[in-house]
Amino acid sequence: MTLIKSISGIRGTIGGAPQYNLTPVDIVSFASAYGTWLKKKYPRPLVVIGRDGRLSGPMVSQLVSGTLCALGIDLLELGLSTTPTVEMAVILQKAQGGIILTASHNPKEWNALKLLNDSGEFLAADAVQQILDIVEKGHYDYVSVDKLGFSRHYKKATEDHIKAILQLPLINKKAISRKKWRIVVDGINSSGATIVPLLLYALGIDDIKVINKRPLGEFSHNPEPLTENLKALSASVIKEKAHLGIAVDPDVDRLVFINEDGTPFGEEYTLVAISDYILQNHPGNCVSNLSSSRALADIAKKHKCRYYAAAVGEVNVVKKMKAVKAIIGGEGNGGIILPQLHYGRDAMVGIALFLTYLATLKIKPSQLRHSYPQYEMIKDKIALPDHTDIEPLLNQLRAAYTGAKINIEDGVKIDMKEGWMHLRRSNTEPIIRIYAEARDLSLAKKLADDVKEKIFALWT
Repeated sequence: MTLIKSISGIRGTIGGAPQYNLTPVDIVSFASAYGTWLKKKYPRPLVVIGRDGRLSGPMVSQLVSGTLCALGIDLLELGLSTTPTVEMAVILQKAQGGIILTASHNPKEWNALKLLNDSGEFLAADAVQQILDIVEKGHYDYVSVDKLGFSRHYKKATEDHIKAILQLPLINKKAISRKKWRIVVDGINSSGATIVPLLLYALGIDDIKVINKRPLGEFSHNPEPLTENLKALSASVIKEKAHLGIAVDPDVDRLVFINEDGTPFGEEYTLVAISDYILQNHPGNCVSNLSSSRALADIAKKHKCRYYAAAVGEVNVVKKMKAVKAIIGGEGNGGIILPQLHYGRDAMVGIALFLTYLATLKIKPSQLRHSYPQYEMIKDKIALPDHTDIEPLLNQLRAAYTGAKINIEDGVKIDMKEGWMHLRRSNTEPIIRIYAEARDLSLAKKLADDVKEKIFALWT
Protein backbone atom coordinates (compact mmCIF):
# COMPACT_ATOMS: atom_id res chain seq x y z
CA MET A 1 0.00 0.00 0.00
CA THR A 2 1.45 3.34 -1.04
CA LEU A 3 1.10 7.13 -0.88
CA ILE A 4 3.25 9.16 -3.30
CA LYS A 5 3.49 12.96 -3.35
CA SER A 6 5.05 14.51 -6.46
CA ILE A 7 4.55 16.90 -9.37
CA SER A 8 2.30 14.19 -10.84
CA GLY A 9 -0.15 14.62 -7.96
CA ILE A 10 -1.03 13.08 -4.63
CA ARG A 11 -1.36 9.42 -5.58
CA GLY A 12 -2.02 6.35 -3.50
CA THR A 13 -3.89 3.12 -2.95
CA ILE A 14 -7.40 3.18 -1.54
CA GLY A 15 -7.89 1.70 1.95
CA GLY A 16 -5.57 1.00 4.84
CA ALA A 17 -4.03 3.38 7.37
CA PRO A 18 -3.84 7.18 6.96
CA GLN A 19 -0.51 8.69 5.84
CA TYR A 20 0.45 5.41 4.17
CA ASN A 21 -2.44 5.18 1.68
CA LEU A 22 -4.98 7.46 0.01
CA THR A 23 -7.57 7.27 2.78
CA PRO A 24 -10.50 9.65 3.42
CA VAL A 25 -8.35 11.38 6.03
CA ASP A 26 -5.58 11.99 3.50
CA ILE A 27 -8.00 13.07 0.76
CA VAL A 28 -9.58 15.69 3.03
CA SER A 29 -6.16 16.81 4.26
CA PHE A 30 -4.69 17.33 0.78
CA ALA A 31 -7.87 18.95 -0.57
CA SER A 32 -7.86 21.30 2.45
CA ALA A 33 -4.22 22.19 1.85
CA TYR A 34 -4.80 22.86 -1.87
CA GLY A 35 -7.84 25.01 -1.08
CA THR A 36 -5.91 26.90 1.61
CA TRP A 37 -3.06 27.50 -0.84
CA LEU A 38 -5.51 28.81 -3.45
CA LYS A 39 -7.22 31.14 -1.00
CA LYS A 40 -3.92 32.85 -0.27
CA LYS A 41 -4.05 34.05 -3.88
CA TYR A 42 -7.80 34.42 -4.43
CA PRO A 43 -10.39 35.32 -1.78
CA ARG A 44 -13.19 33.29 -3.44
CA PRO A 45 -11.66 30.83 -5.93
CA LEU A 46 -13.55 28.86 -8.57
CA VAL A 47 -12.25 25.30 -8.99
CA VAL A 48 -13.08 22.74 -11.72
CA ILE A 49 -13.35 19.10 -10.62
CA GLY A 50 -13.54 16.01 -12.84
CA ARG A 51 -12.77 12.31 -12.45
CA ASP A 52 -11.99 9.24 -14.49
CA GLY A 53 -14.12 6.07 -14.37
CA ARG A 54 -12.31 4.16 -11.61
CA LEU A 55 -14.30 2.55 -8.79
CA SER A 56 -13.23 4.97 -6.07
CA GLY A 57 -13.98 8.06 -8.19
CA PRO A 58 -17.41 8.98 -6.77
CA MET A 59 -16.23 8.55 -3.17
CA VAL A 60 -13.07 10.62 -3.68
CA SER A 61 -15.01 13.28 -5.61
CA GLN A 62 -17.56 13.71 -2.82
CA LEU A 63 -14.82 14.13 -0.21
CA VAL A 64 -12.90 16.67 -2.31
CA SER A 65 -16.00 18.67 -3.26
CA GLY A 66 -17.29 18.80 0.29
CA THR A 67 -13.90 19.88 1.62
CA LEU A 68 -13.48 22.70 -0.89
CA CYS A 69 -17.02 23.96 -0.28
CA ALA A 70 -16.23 23.97 3.45
CA LEU A 71 -13.34 26.31 2.68
CA GLY A 72 -15.64 28.72 0.85
CA ILE A 73 -14.54 27.70 -2.65
CA ASP A 74 -17.03 27.53 -5.52
CA LEU A 75 -16.98 24.47 -7.79
CA LEU A 76 -17.65 23.54 -11.40
CA GLU A 77 -18.18 19.79 -11.37
CA LEU A 78 -17.73 17.78 -14.57
CA GLY A 79 -18.32 14.32 -13.12
CA LEU A 80 -16.95 11.61 -15.43
CA SER A 81 -14.44 13.40 -17.64
CA THR A 82 -10.86 13.44 -18.89
CA THR A 83 -7.73 15.16 -17.67
CA PRO A 84 -7.43 17.40 -20.76
CA THR A 85 -11.13 18.31 -20.57
CA VAL A 86 -10.71 19.51 -16.98
CA GLU A 87 -7.61 21.47 -18.04
CA MET A 88 -9.53 23.07 -20.89
CA ALA A 89 -12.47 23.85 -18.58
CA VAL A 90 -10.20 25.82 -16.25
CA ILE A 91 -9.13 27.94 -19.21
CA LEU A 92 -12.55 28.34 -20.85
CA GLN A 93 -14.37 29.09 -17.59
CA LYS A 94 -11.60 31.34 -16.25
CA ALA A 95 -11.35 29.29 -13.06
CA GLN A 96 -8.58 29.75 -10.52
CA GLY A 97 -7.75 26.08 -10.23
CA GLY A 98 -8.72 22.50 -10.98
CA ILE A 99 -8.48 18.97 -9.62
CA ILE A 100 -8.54 15.80 -11.70
CA LEU A 101 -9.27 12.67 -9.70
CA THR A 102 -7.36 9.97 -11.55
CA ALA A 103 -4.38 7.69 -11.06
CA SER A 104 -3.87 7.71 -14.82
CA HIS A 105 -2.35 4.37 -15.92
CA ASN A 106 -2.21 2.85 -12.41
CA PRO A 107 -4.43 -0.17 -11.58
CA LYS A 108 -7.93 0.18 -10.15
CA GLU A 109 -6.87 0.19 -6.47
CA TRP A 110 -5.11 3.52 -7.03
CA ASN A 111 -6.48 7.05 -7.23
CA ALA A 112 -4.96 10.53 -7.10
CA LEU A 113 -5.56 14.24 -6.82
CA LYS A 114 -3.90 15.99 -9.76
CA LEU A 115 -3.76 19.69 -8.98
CA LEU A 116 -3.98 22.53 -11.52
CA ASN A 117 -3.21 26.24 -11.46
CA ASP A 118 -5.25 29.06 -13.00
CA SER A 119 -3.82 28.27 -16.45
CA GLY A 120 -5.13 24.70 -16.36
CA GLU A 121 -1.59 23.35 -15.95
CA PHE A 122 -0.11 21.00 -13.35
CA LEU A 123 1.44 22.76 -10.39
CA ALA A 124 5.18 23.30 -10.43
CA ALA A 125 7.37 21.63 -7.82
CA ASP A 126 7.61 24.72 -5.59
CA ALA A 127 3.80 25.05 -5.44
CA VAL A 128 3.42 21.34 -4.63
CA GLN A 129 5.96 21.77 -1.82
CA GLN A 130 4.01 24.72 -0.42
CA ILE A 131 0.88 22.53 -0.30
CA LEU A 132 2.78 19.70 1.38
CA ASP A 133 4.05 22.20 3.98
CA ILE A 134 0.45 23.22 4.69
CA VAL A 135 -0.47 19.53 5.12
CA GLU A 136 2.42 19.11 7.55
CA LYS A 137 1.22 22.03 9.70
CA GLY A 138 -2.42 20.97 9.44
CA HIS A 139 -3.75 24.48 9.97
CA TYR A 140 -7.00 24.84 8.02
CA ASP A 141 -9.58 27.59 8.42
CA TYR A 142 -13.02 26.44 7.28
CA VAL A 143 -15.75 29.05 6.72
CA SER A 144 -19.02 29.64 8.54
CA VAL A 145 -22.28 28.31 7.11
CA ASP A 146 -23.13 31.60 5.39
CA LYS A 147 -19.88 31.51 3.40
CA LEU A 148 -19.88 27.91 2.17
CA GLY A 149 -18.90 27.38 -1.46
CA PHE A 150 -21.49 26.65 -4.14
CA SER A 151 -21.33 23.77 -6.62
CA ARG A 152 -22.80 23.58 -10.11
CA HIS A 153 -22.42 21.10 -12.96
CA TYR A 154 -20.63 22.08 -16.16
CA LYS A 155 -22.53 19.87 -18.58
CA LYS A 156 -20.98 21.21 -21.80
CA ALA A 157 -17.35 20.64 -20.86
CA THR A 158 -16.77 17.75 -23.30
CA GLU A 159 -18.70 19.53 -26.05
CA ASP A 160 -16.64 22.71 -25.56
CA HIS A 161 -13.39 20.73 -25.56
CA ILE A 162 -14.27 19.00 -28.83
CA LYS A 163 -15.44 22.27 -30.38
CA ALA A 164 -12.09 23.89 -29.57
CA ILE A 165 -10.24 20.98 -31.21
CA LEU A 166 -12.33 21.16 -34.39
CA GLN A 167 -11.60 24.88 -34.70
CA LEU A 168 -7.84 24.30 -34.96
CA PRO A 169 -6.54 25.19 -38.46
CA LEU A 170 -4.61 21.90 -38.80
CA ILE A 171 -7.71 19.75 -38.19
CA ASN A 172 -9.40 18.76 -41.47
CA LYS A 173 -12.81 17.29 -40.68
CA LYS A 174 -13.78 17.03 -44.36
CA ALA A 175 -10.71 14.98 -45.25
CA ILE A 176 -11.36 12.64 -42.32
CA SER A 177 -15.07 12.16 -42.99
CA ARG A 178 -14.42 11.36 -46.67
CA LYS A 179 -12.32 8.33 -45.72
CA LYS A 180 -15.30 6.36 -44.34
CA TRP A 181 -13.01 4.66 -41.87
CA ARG A 182 -13.99 1.88 -39.49
CA ILE A 183 -12.29 2.44 -36.13
CA VAL A 184 -12.10 0.30 -32.98
CA VAL A 185 -11.67 2.09 -29.63
CA ASP A 186 -10.45 0.47 -26.40
CA GLY A 187 -12.13 2.57 -23.70
CA ILE A 188 -10.55 0.59 -20.82
CA ASN A 189 -13.95 0.84 -19.04
CA SER A 190 -13.24 4.47 -18.16
CA SER A 191 -13.82 7.99 -19.51
CA GLY A 192 -12.49 7.29 -22.99
CA ALA A 193 -15.23 4.73 -23.61
CA THR A 194 -17.78 7.53 -23.92
CA ILE A 195 -15.74 10.61 -24.78
CA VAL A 196 -13.47 9.30 -27.58
CA PRO A 197 -16.47 8.14 -29.66
CA LEU A 198 -18.05 11.59 -29.23
CA LEU A 199 -14.91 13.12 -30.76
CA LEU A 200 -14.88 10.61 -33.63
CA TYR A 201 -18.54 11.31 -34.43
CA ALA A 202 -17.78 15.04 -34.42
CA LEU A 203 -14.95 14.37 -36.90
CA GLY A 204 -17.40 12.67 -39.25
CA ILE A 205 -16.60 9.02 -38.43
CA ASP A 206 -19.74 6.93 -37.98
CA ASP A 207 -18.40 3.36 -38.12
CA ILE A 208 -17.06 2.96 -34.57
CA LYS A 209 -16.77 -0.14 -32.41
CA VAL A 210 -15.94 0.32 -28.73
CA ILE A 211 -14.52 -2.50 -26.62
CA ASN A 212 -14.28 -2.25 -22.82
CA LYS A 213 -17.02 0.34 -23.01
CA ARG A 214 -18.55 0.39 -19.51
CA PRO A 215 -17.05 3.40 -17.68
CA LEU A 216 -17.41 1.82 -14.26
CA GLY A 217 -13.76 1.35 -13.37
CA GLU A 218 -13.42 -2.44 -13.66
CA PHE A 219 -10.42 -2.32 -15.98
CA SER A 220 -10.48 -5.28 -18.35
CA HIS A 221 -6.68 -5.35 -18.55
CA ASN A 222 -3.71 -3.46 -17.16
CA PRO A 223 -4.77 0.14 -17.90
CA GLU A 224 -1.38 1.30 -19.16
CA PRO A 225 -1.72 1.44 -22.98
CA LEU A 226 1.33 -0.68 -23.77
CA THR A 227 1.48 -3.22 -26.60
CA GLU A 228 1.30 -6.21 -24.25
CA ASN A 229 -1.95 -4.85 -22.76
CA LEU A 230 -3.69 -4.22 -26.09
CA LYS A 231 -4.04 -7.75 -27.49
CA ALA A 232 -7.84 -7.60 -27.43
CA LEU A 233 -7.78 -4.33 -29.38
CA SER A 234 -5.40 -5.79 -31.98
CA ALA A 235 -7.63 -8.85 -32.36
CA SER A 236 -10.72 -6.68 -32.71
CA VAL A 237 -9.10 -4.51 -35.41
CA ILE A 238 -8.41 -7.65 -37.45
CA LYS A 239 -11.82 -9.22 -36.79
CA GLU A 240 -13.72 -6.04 -37.69
CA LYS A 241 -11.46 -5.35 -40.70
CA ALA A 242 -10.99 -1.92 -39.22
CA HIS A 243 -8.72 0.77 -40.61
CA LEU A 244 -7.33 1.74 -37.20
CA GLY A 245 -7.43 0.95 -33.49
CA ILE A 246 -7.27 3.64 -30.80
CA ALA A 247 -6.33 3.07 -27.17
CA VAL A 248 -6.22 5.62 -24.35
CA ASP A 249 -5.47 5.38 -20.65
CA PRO A 250 -8.20 5.87 -17.99
CA ASP A 251 -7.97 9.69 -17.98
CA VAL A 252 -7.38 10.09 -21.75
CA ASP A 253 -4.07 11.95 -21.73
CA ARG A 254 -2.10 9.10 -23.33
CA LEU A 255 -2.75 7.87 -26.87
CA VAL A 256 -1.71 4.74 -28.73
CA PHE A 257 -2.70 3.41 -32.16
CA ILE A 258 -3.02 -0.09 -33.61
CA ASN A 259 -2.38 -0.46 -37.36
CA GLU A 260 -4.92 -1.90 -39.78
CA ASP A 261 -3.09 -5.26 -39.69
CA GLY A 262 -3.29 -5.49 -35.90
CA THR A 263 0.35 -4.51 -35.32
CA PRO A 264 1.19 -1.68 -32.90
CA PHE A 265 1.96 1.74 -34.30
CA GLY A 266 4.05 2.12 -31.13
CA GLU A 267 3.39 4.52 -28.26
CA GLU A 268 6.76 6.22 -28.85
CA TYR A 269 5.69 7.00 -32.41
CA THR A 270 2.40 8.74 -31.54
CA LEU A 271 4.30 11.96 -30.79
CA VAL A 272 6.69 11.33 -33.70
CA ALA A 273 3.92 11.11 -36.31
CA ILE A 274 1.96 14.08 -34.99
CA SER A 275 5.13 16.19 -34.76
CA ASP A 276 5.96 15.21 -38.33
CA TYR A 277 2.60 16.62 -39.42
CA ILE A 278 2.93 19.79 -37.32
CA LEU A 279 6.52 20.61 -38.27
CA GLN A 280 6.04 20.22 -42.02
CA ASN A 281 3.20 22.74 -41.86
CA HIS A 282 4.61 25.08 -39.20
CA PRO A 283 8.37 24.67 -38.63
CA GLY A 284 9.45 25.32 -35.06
CA ASN A 285 10.98 23.80 -31.97
CA CYS A 286 9.80 20.53 -30.42
CA VAL A 287 10.29 18.91 -27.02
CA SER A 288 10.02 15.45 -25.48
CA ASN A 289 11.32 14.01 -22.23
CA LEU A 290 14.65 12.28 -21.67
CA SER A 291 13.00 8.83 -21.78
CA SER A 292 11.49 9.36 -25.23
CA SER A 293 12.72 7.96 -28.54
CA ARG A 294 15.51 9.46 -30.62
CA ALA A 295 13.09 9.32 -33.53
CA LEU A 296 11.62 12.73 -32.64
CA ALA A 297 15.05 14.36 -32.89
CA ASP A 298 15.44 12.69 -36.31
CA ILE A 299 12.10 14.10 -37.48
CA ALA A 300 12.99 17.57 -36.22
CA LYS A 301 16.27 17.39 -38.14
CA LYS A 302 14.41 16.32 -41.28
CA HIS A 303 12.31 19.49 -41.12
CA LYS A 304 15.34 21.64 -40.19
CA CYS A 305 13.87 22.27 -36.73
CA ARG A 306 15.37 22.14 -33.23
CA TYR A 307 14.72 19.35 -30.75
CA TYR A 308 15.06 19.76 -26.98
CA ALA A 309 14.84 17.21 -24.14
CA ALA A 310 13.22 17.80 -20.74
CA ALA A 311 13.06 15.94 -17.46
CA VAL A 312 10.25 13.38 -17.23
CA GLY A 313 6.89 14.74 -16.08
CA GLU A 314 4.35 16.92 -17.83
CA VAL A 315 5.29 19.94 -15.70
CA ASN A 316 8.93 19.66 -16.81
CA VAL A 317 8.06 19.19 -20.48
CA VAL A 318 5.74 22.21 -20.41
CA LYS A 319 8.40 24.33 -18.69
CA LYS A 320 10.93 23.44 -21.40
CA MET A 321 8.37 24.01 -24.17
CA LYS A 322 7.67 27.51 -22.89
CA ALA A 323 11.38 28.26 -22.51
CA VAL A 324 12.20 27.32 -26.12
CA LYS A 325 8.82 28.42 -27.55
CA ALA A 326 8.10 24.92 -28.86
CA ILE A 327 5.06 24.47 -31.10
CA ILE A 328 4.64 20.76 -30.31
CA GLY A 329 5.84 18.52 -27.54
CA GLY A 330 4.95 15.71 -25.21
CA GLU A 331 6.20 12.40 -23.92
CA GLY A 332 7.03 9.10 -25.58
CA ASN A 333 4.30 7.37 -23.59
CA GLY A 334 1.73 8.69 -26.07
CA GLY A 335 1.29 12.14 -24.53
CA ILE A 336 0.68 15.02 -26.96
CA ILE A 337 0.96 18.68 -25.93
CA LEU A 338 -0.19 21.28 -28.46
CA PRO A 339 0.28 24.80 -27.01
CA GLN A 340 -2.09 26.25 -29.61
CA LEU A 341 -4.87 24.45 -27.71
CA HIS A 342 -3.48 24.22 -24.15
CA TYR A 343 -0.37 23.16 -22.23
CA GLY A 344 -1.44 19.67 -21.25
CA ARG A 345 -1.18 16.13 -22.61
CA ASP A 346 -4.32 15.61 -24.66
CA ALA A 347 -5.20 12.34 -26.41
CA MET A 348 -8.28 14.00 -27.93
CA VAL A 349 -6.36 16.57 -29.95
CA GLY A 350 -3.79 13.87 -30.74
CA ILE A 351 -6.51 11.71 -32.33
CA ALA A 352 -7.77 14.61 -34.45
CA LEU A 353 -4.27 15.56 -35.64
CA PHE A 354 -3.25 11.97 -36.42
CA LEU A 355 -6.45 11.24 -38.38
CA THR A 356 -6.05 14.47 -40.36
CA TYR A 357 -2.47 13.59 -41.25
CA LEU A 358 -3.42 10.05 -42.21
CA ALA A 359 -6.31 11.30 -44.36
CA THR A 360 -4.17 13.81 -46.24
CA LEU A 361 -1.40 11.25 -46.88
CA LYS A 362 -3.86 8.69 -48.26
CA ILE A 363 -1.85 5.76 -46.88
CA LYS A 364 -2.45 3.06 -44.29
CA PRO A 365 -1.25 3.47 -40.69
CA SER A 366 1.30 0.65 -41.09
CA GLN A 367 2.79 2.43 -44.10
CA LEU A 368 3.13 5.65 -42.14
CA ARG A 369 4.79 3.80 -39.28
CA HIS A 370 7.33 2.14 -41.59
CA SER A 371 8.28 5.54 -43.01
CA TYR A 372 9.92 6.57 -39.73
CA PRO A 373 13.39 5.77 -38.34
CA GLN A 374 13.33 2.35 -36.72
CA TYR A 375 14.27 2.22 -33.05
CA GLU A 376 13.52 -0.44 -30.46
CA MET A 377 12.95 0.41 -26.82
CA ILE A 378 13.00 -1.66 -23.64
CA LYS A 379 10.98 -0.33 -20.69
CA ASP A 380 11.84 -2.06 -17.44
CA LYS A 381 11.71 -1.30 -13.73
CA ILE A 382 13.10 -2.31 -10.35
CA ALA A 383 10.91 -2.24 -7.23
CA LEU A 384 12.24 -0.04 -4.44
CA PRO A 385 12.23 -0.80 -0.73
CA ASP A 386 10.52 1.94 1.30
CA HIS A 387 12.53 5.16 1.80
CA THR A 388 15.33 4.08 -0.54
CA ASP A 389 17.78 6.85 -1.44
CA ILE A 390 18.79 6.06 -5.01
CA GLU A 391 21.00 9.11 -5.61
CA PRO A 392 24.24 7.53 -4.29
CA LEU A 393 23.51 4.47 -6.41
CA LEU A 394 23.03 6.55 -9.55
CA ASN A 395 26.19 8.54 -8.83
CA GLN A 396 28.19 5.31 -8.63
CA LEU A 397 26.59 4.05 -11.82
CA ARG A 398 27.77 7.07 -13.79
CA ALA A 399 31.36 6.12 -13.13
CA ALA A 400 30.81 2.74 -14.78
CA TYR A 401 30.19 4.34 -18.18
CA THR A 402 33.29 6.37 -18.92
CA GLY A 403 33.24 7.85 -22.41
CA ALA A 404 29.45 8.06 -22.60
CA LYS A 405 27.52 11.33 -22.65
CA ILE A 406 25.93 11.64 -19.18
CA ASN A 407 22.86 13.75 -18.36
CA ILE A 408 21.88 14.06 -14.67
CA GLU A 409 18.96 16.46 -15.08
CA ASP A 410 16.53 13.67 -14.19
CA GLY A 411 18.13 10.58 -12.70
CA VAL A 412 20.91 9.44 -15.05
CA LYS A 413 20.78 9.22 -18.84
CA ILE A 414 23.72 7.40 -20.45
CA ASP A 415 23.94 8.27 -24.13
CA MET A 416 26.22 6.32 -26.45
CA LYS A 417 26.55 5.94 -30.20
CA GLU A 418 24.87 2.50 -30.20
CA GLY A 419 21.98 3.61 -27.97
CA TRP A 420 21.02 5.07 -24.61
CA MET A 421 19.78 4.11 -21.15
CA HIS A 422 17.79 6.28 -18.75
CA LEU A 423 17.31 5.46 -15.05
CA ARG A 424 15.16 7.53 -12.71
CA ARG A 425 12.84 7.29 -9.73
CA SER A 426 9.21 7.13 -10.84
CA ASN A 427 6.86 10.03 -9.99
CA THR A 428 3.92 7.64 -9.82
CA GLU A 429 5.13 4.30 -8.39
CA PRO A 430 7.76 3.11 -5.84
CA ILE A 431 10.16 1.94 -8.55
CA ILE A 432 13.25 2.83 -10.55
CA ARG A 433 12.28 3.10 -14.21
CA ILE A 434 14.82 1.79 -16.71
CA TYR A 435 14.61 2.71 -20.38
CA ALA A 436 16.98 1.60 -23.11
CA GLU A 437 16.81 2.26 -26.85
CA ALA A 438 18.82 1.09 -29.84
CA ARG A 439 18.31 0.33 -33.53
CA ASP A 440 18.04 -3.37 -32.72
CA LEU A 441 15.80 -4.97 -30.07
CA SER A 442 18.48 -7.41 -28.94
CA LEU A 443 20.93 -4.53 -28.45
CA ALA A 444 18.35 -2.48 -26.53
CA LYS A 445 17.76 -5.49 -24.28
CA LYS A 446 21.50 -5.96 -23.81
CA LEU A 447 21.87 -2.31 -22.77
CA ALA A 448 18.99 -2.63 -20.27
CA ASP A 449 20.29 -5.92 -18.85
CA ASP A 450 23.79 -4.51 -18.53
CA VAL A 451 22.69 -1.49 -16.53
CA LYS A 452 20.46 -3.65 -14.30
CA GLU A 453 23.40 -5.98 -13.54
CA LYS A 454 25.49 -2.99 -12.54
CA ILE A 455 22.70 -1.67 -10.29
CA PHE A 456 22.32 -4.97 -8.46
CA ALA A 457 26.10 -5.28 -8.10
CA LEU A 458 26.28 -1.80 -6.54
CA TRP A 459 23.21 -2.46 -4.40
CA THR A 460 24.71 -5.53 -2.81
